[in-house]
Amino acid sequence: MRRRDLLATLALAAMLVACGGRPRPADLPAPVSNATIGVGDMFEMRIVREDNLPTAFTVAPDGTVDLPYIKRLKVAGLEPQQIAEAVRKRLIDEEILTDPIVSVSVKEYNSKRVEVLGEVQRAGSLRFEPGMTLLRAISLAGGFNQMAARDKVTIRRQVGDKTRAAVVSVEDIIDNAIPDVPLQAGDSINIPQRVW
Repeated sequence: MRRRDLLATLALAAMLVACGGRPRPADLPAPVSNATIGVGDMFEMRIVREDNLPTAFTVAPDGTVDLPYIKRLKVAGLEPQQIAEAVRKRLIDEEILTDPIVSVSVKEYNSKRVEVLGEVQRAGSLRFEPGMTLLRAISLAGGFNQMAARDKVTIRRQVGDKTRAAVVSVEDIIDNAIPDVPLQAGDSINIPQRVW
């Protein structure tokens, strides 16, 4: 009799595992890195041997920035090295400097955001940080509130002209059963309310 109970228990356990009892990582394409500058972003620009010039700049709402010597330049949609090349070209074309060395580095990406909605302490829009993960975004939003369904977190990501969504259990990430989910700028995270 005992042996039969043991076999029945093992058969039931095998069925549960076969029916998807194992945690699954998020089914999303890898995040795409985008270093383009946008409205509100802050960057630093240096021109070698021009030490008295301002170095900190913020992109205006029209996507432009006022720079020393060359005045207004449209920078929204450009990567830092493209901005440096455009400044260098203008300095040479307008015969301001003959062979300038220009460097541009981003200080803050205010145009790149991640939305955290639902059952967190501070739902809203977060500034995207390179290397940001799902756990980091939830942490920056103050963590889960008491109503959060931690095992049914939905991540939505724009992939080309379509939106992909995946449901992931943050409890499985915390337990190291699945890897944390790397995010990309524009991702939306929704934490639903738990069903009692």
